[in-house]
This record gives sequence, structure tokens and C-alpha cells, in this order.
Amino acid sequence: MKLGAARTLTFIGSLLFTGGVMAGDIYSPMTPPAQQAETEAGWTFAFAPYFWAAGLSGDVAQFGLPAVEVDSSFSDILDHLDFGAMAIGEARYDRYSIFGDVMYSKISGSAGTPRGILASSVEVTSETFAGLLGVGYSIIDDNSARLDVVGGARVWSVDTDLSFSGGILDGVSRNDGATWVDAMAGFRGNYAITPEIYLTGWGLIGAGKADLDWDVAAAIGYRFSDTISAVVGYRALGVDYSKDGFVFDVVQQGPILGMVIRF
Repeated sequence: MKLGAARTLTFIGSLLFTGGVMAGDIYSPMTPPAQQAETEAGWTFAFAPYFWAAGLSGDVAQFGLPAVEVDSSFSDILDHLDFGAMAIGEARYDRYSIFGDVMYSKISGSAGTPRGILASSVEVTSETFAGLLGVGYSIIDDNSARLDVVGGARVWSVDTDLSFSGGILDGVSRNDGATWVDAMAGFRGNYAITPEIYLTGWGLIGAGKADLDWDVAAAIGYRFSDTISAVVGYRALGVDYSKDGFVFDVVQQGPILGMVIRF
């Protein structure tokens, strides 16, 4: 009976925990390659808030309990989302660029436990931050196309709380989490089909504390003006991290939607 309750709690915590990352962690070169306004010093800047409607599949484990297989759609995760924010920024000078991508989400939920002996209910709260900082150099850069070689580091941080109510564990709370850094390298590019329509895509792969960390995407953008563009596409990201019973071996994928503001 106790083992069954433990497995139920593990599943609940794992489902909510993984949902926090689904809301975001997208590295995006969504700025088009041409017609960007330059400052007097030759710099161009772009800011792009975005939304990633990703589902998730894989294996997760926490609190020293066995790994749980998760296969959740974005709608499953959205039911538990309290708050999410994500955006990327880029500064470019000639062929050189500096870029950053940040994502934060908070999810929570509660559920009953079998027979209510250990606890009548358990509440799960998970906060997730993912940030990427990198630099790039354009090996192709003309009026219609740009291809950058990029490198950087991605930081992941996850913090999960379990709180029990009723039963033997009434008032007991537990915390589990992990923070790690992975080195990343790859390419990103843009191609202008017309002055208004452009294609963009990226591919990154790396490792560090994680055994493998990868990120690929393809999208199409439309320029409404020299300042505002919109981008829609599809993205997939995978990471395989484990340490001391904490396991996060998942693939996230789904459509992305963003707005690009250039100045």
C-alpha cells in the first residue's frame, strides 16, 4: 500500500515538474538578415518575446523515487501553469553577435492519494529557469542570407516542492531540485525570400553536466515594417541529465510563435 502511494506521488510530481520546462527554453535567431536599423556605432538590436506550445515525452525522477515515464501534450501542461515568461535578445555588430534566451515558469497542482492513509492530498509546486548566453560569427552575410557559427552555455535550474495534508504525513514537506550548465555549439541562419518574408532556423548540440543537450527549429517570418516582424514555426529540444537519483531525460517539441522588435 505504501509503495503504491509513493509511485502515485512520484507520477504527480514528475508530470508537474516536467511541465515547467515545456513553456519555454527556445533559442531563436528570429531576426531577419536585412533592413535592420543601425545605431551610429554600427550596432543593431532585437528583442523577441515568444510562446512555445510544446508537449513532452521521456523519463523523469525526483525525491529518490523510481523514474516515471511521461508523455504529455501541451494542453495537459497548460492546466497546471501558473505563470510563464520567455524572450530572446540579440546585439549585432558587423559579422559578430551576442545573444541571450531566458525562460521562467511556475506550475502547481494537487491530487488525492490512495486511501488517504499516508496523506489525504499532496500539492506540487515547480519553478523552472533556463537561460542561454552565446556569441556568433557570420560565415555568410549578404543582402538575402546569413549563416552564423555560434557557441555558448545553457543554464538549467529546477526547484520542486511537495506538501502533504492529512494522514500520517500531514504537514510534511519536501524539496528536490537541480542546477546544471551545458556548453552548446551549432549554427543559425536566415534567408530572405522577399523583402517581407524570410526563413529562419537553428541547430545546437552540446553537453556538460547533461550527457546530451540539443535544440533544432525551423520557422517562417513576416516583416510588417522595419521594426516589427512575426515568426511561426516548429521546434524540438532534448536533454539527458541525471545525478543522485534526479533524472531529466526528455524531448520537448511543438509549434512556436514569436514577435520580433528591432531597434
